[in-house]
Amino acid sequence: MFKSLQLLICFLLYTSISFAQEGTATEISESQIEAADVPFAVIENVPVYPGCEGDDNEELKKCMSDKITDFVIKNFDMNMIDAMDLPPKLYRSAVQFKIDKQGNVVDVRARADYPEIESEAVRVINSLPQMKPGKQRGEAVGVLYSLPIIFKVEPPKRVGKKPNKPQKDK
Repeated sequence: MFKSLQLLICFLLYTSISFAQEGTATEISESQIEAADVPFAVIENVPVYPGCEGDDNEELKKCMSDKITDFVIKNFDMNMIDAMDLPPKLYRSAVQFKIDKQGNVVDVRARADYPEIESEAVRVINSLPQMKPGKQRGEAVGVLYSLPIIFKVEPPKRVGKKPNKPQKDK
């Protein structure tokens, strides 16, 4: 029996982080730059994904998010999910990672209902290409990024049954 699987990638980054940042200062002190990493939503110069071009930070954010979405869709192993024979529903994996000062993806963590889904999410994110690092006040910094990976397992489709034809009145 085959399940129709659909991979839905949702980047709630803008809404979740934007709302969380609303009403708070986005100014980051020099000591904070050295001591901590900067969230993607407030970084002055976002990391640049290969193939993204331009000077506008918002355009680069969108390009990066789109490229990561495409990458995850192409590389997430849905055959592994199908083999797990999961009950039909919406599944989520919350992934967090950092793009370090050299532009490498590091510190990947994932949470999901099943360890296999967590492992697959970590595997895919760890295989992202190296990027141009993000900058805060002209200095390369680590940039924190959050990504929900959401997919839907649909119920199996009926195979081999013919649809009932309406009977004609005699």
